[in-house]
Amino acid sequence: MAGLSPRLAPLFRCCSPLPLEVRSGEMEGRPGEEPPWCVRCSAEAGAQGGFQRSAPRGARSRLESKRYILSPSLAETMVPFLLKNDGCDLILEINPGPGILTRALLQRGARVIALESDKAFIPHLESLGKKLGGKLHVLHSDFFKLDPRSFGVIKPVVNSKLLFQKFGIETLPWSKGIPLKVVGIFPTKNEKKMIWKVLHDIYSCTSIYRYGRVQLNLFFNELESQRMMANPLNPNLYYALSVLWQVAYDVKLLHMEPCSSFDISSQNGQQEKPQCKESLEQQIQQNLCLIQLTPHKNLFSQHLTSVNYDVFFHMTKQCFLKRQGKLIDHLPSLSPIDAMDILKEINQDKTIKI
Repeated sequence: MAGLSPRLAPLFRCCSPLPLEVRSGEMEGRPGEEPPWCVRCSAEAGAQGGFQRSAPRGARSRLESKRYILSPSLAETMVPFLLKNDGCDLILEINPGPGILTRALLQRGARVIALESDKAFIPHLESLGKKLGGKLHVLHSDFFKLDPRSFGVIKPVVNSKLLFQKFGIETLPWSKGIPLKVVGIFPTKNEKKMIWKVLHDIYSCTSIYRYGRVQLNLFFNELESQRMMANPLNPNLYYALSVLWQVAYDVKLLHMEPCSSFDISSQNGQQEKPQCKESLEQQIQQNLCLIQLTPHKNLFSQHLTSVNYDVFFHMTKQCFLKRQGKLIDHLPSLSPIDAMDILKEINQDKTIKI
């Protein structure tokens, strides 16, 4: 099937209206058994290690790559984190791919909106929704290209306003509950750029945050996760983004999972081929961490608003340029108010450092 990596293609053979041609030697089943072609069979195979063998890697793709959840046990682990007794059972799933987590969520009574950027998965996901009660809505879209801040059209196009209207998602006041939970895997391509977009969106109350305190449940690489949760006692990990994450969100580590539980494939269906042996080893050894980001109810005040947040961003970044510098030396470039007056207001003396 065009568009699917060799590890994912077998998931759709029995569900696809067209036969899937498998070249000799590309997929090996267990002795005396047929390969698992449907999602249910593939889930069982995944639990037994049936996905460990993959096709020979082709040339390295220049297109953006994505990870997909292949482990049914991982999906079952994630469901209780997402479906709590907090009044929100509406889940927006990013790039569900073969729908392993999607199925687990639907079976537990969740309502799921699946934003899938690969058209090859759309028919299967739509079929899955019909089989499991019709509580699944599927849309061809890339969540991380939602409401782009740059000018121009980025395909597949989707606007958060139209998205929320289409599925009847109601706006909740910031001080109230959670209108929507987002779950997915944070992209490795342009990671820092995507992080800054998420932070700009929440501090400016734009994009999905126009509608309230949308909760994010995302897999990040282990190093970035450590940085998100770091404090001043961990100077090697603590930096400006650590502050911005923690001021905006209640950051929780929910689960840690080895990369072997995920498939890595490009948009043209090819598996990624690392540039060198070392990068492959690093990729295998590094875990992915499921981080829950719940916006703070008291994020905004008379001092920090969705209008002046950029001043806070600038101040935070400037302070981390010279970590050992004294605060009094930074303040003149950040505010026209006398530095000593500011220190008195916050009950600090002139010797305090950043």
